[in-house]
Amino acid sequence: MLRSISAMPRSTGYRLSWLSTIERAFDAVVSKHWAQGGEGAVDLAKALVKATENPSHFKFLYELNRPVKEKIETIAREMYGAAEGFGNLPICMAKTPLSLTADPNIKGAPTGFTLPITDMSISVGAGFIIPLTGTISKMPGLPTRPAIYDIDLNIETGEIEGLF
Repeated sequence: MLRSISAMPRSTGYRLSWLSTIERAFDAVVSKHWAQGGEGAVDLAKALVKATENPSHFKFLYELNRPVKEKIETIAREMYGAAEGFGNLPICMAKTPLSLTADPNIKGAPTGFTLPITDMSISVGAGFIIPLTGTISKMPGLPTRPAIYDIDLNIETGEIEGLF
């Protein structure tokens, strides 16, 4: 494993030496790219090339053929020490009301299509998980131009204008 120690203007020689010592379990390189650009990263680049010449013992935490959900759970548990998640929450699908698919132009009851999940969010307080399909807005009914742009204070009359 290669570690890059970014030397900043306030970094002293002692501090950089100390960091290199505690990082000795790994290859540690002081890099000055922050101040010197590419020229300050030459030693780091050389160390990276050298590191690629060593045999790798890399192993995934999970089997690559496992479902995405299982891979994420394994990473959360094994890497981050997580114990639980929100897997017991109900799902509230965010999709177009115009079709059973994510495409509002496909009508009827199609079968055999792929429902693309483009994003996910969680409403912990409300207690549900929201998978978003296609190009969907989570806040339907909002104007494209927020009303705040049309609200003003008339300084001559003291009246607020543009509320209704």
